[in-house]
Amino acid sequence: MFRCFTKEVCSLKRFTCLSLFPEIIKASALSSIGGRAVERGLYELEFIQIRDFAVNEYGKVDDALYGGGVGMLMMAEPVFQSVTKAKDDFRQSHGEGREKLIYLSPRGRVLDQQKARELSELDHLILLCGHYEGVDQRILDECEAEELSIGDYVLTGGELAAAVLIDVISRMLPGVLPAAEAWQKESIASGLLEEPQYTRPAEWRGRAVPELLLSGHAARIEAWRQHAALDLTLKRRPELLTKLPMTHEEIRTWLEAREQKTKASLPLLPGEQMKKEEKSN
Repeated sequence: MFRCFTKEVCSLKRFTCLSLFPEIIKASALSSIGGRAVERGLYELEFIQIRDFAVNEYGKVDDALYGGGVGMLMMAEPVFQSVTKAKDDFRQSHGEGREKLIYLSPRGRVLDQQKARELSELDHLILLCGHYEGVDQRILDECEAEELSIGDYVLTGGELAAAVLIDVISRMLPGVLPAAEAWQKESIASGLLEEPQYTRPAEWRGRAVPELLLSGHAARIEAWRQHAALDLTLKRRPELLTKLPMTHEEIRTWLEAREQKTKASLPLLPGEQMKKEEKSN
């Protein structure tokens, strides 16, 4: 039932980050799985300091807003020069390729797994990180930037959002994880929330692992996981189910399992165990 409806065509070769504070992105993107992937040459990370293209010898890259307002706005020319360098660098290394400029901004479409998959099919992704009050609108228009948000809240700059985007996309690139299934079956990537998971010991502080998971019956365990993920998604994110490709037979099987739900066949969702214990006391 956990059918991944996206082919593995992730081909991204390079992320280029344009920022006044690239060290913020490096702290995340060059650590753990991502850092090892870069060392192995599975994809490239380039960091361009926008201040290198300042309009004067004092490093000026921002100015007051026309029409008044609080704060400073990043100027168009330093950003434009940074974008130009990013494109030139990529062409010198890889030739022509499919590339896109992304401006991390709360005004943009909110990032989801489907959007991340689309971006992973490009060859070069240029991430523009605004700071202060953002960037001059003319640079976004001139370079046909796409605005992308990671949520409905405000950050100091786009660097943390860029780090999130790099992490989401890089996990889908070939070789970064042991197998494509490692991300395709994860929460959200499969179209569902991930089922409850357990490890040793089999009983902890009076809470036991669902018996079926200890049975060794692979087919029944897989069905248990699928139904548990569906149950949790219905409870917490029901809107996701409208996008899930399921056959009538799969829906019927799931609904029947819900009707016959027992501790051995389907898990109690987080919070239900406590309610059950309270009733028994």
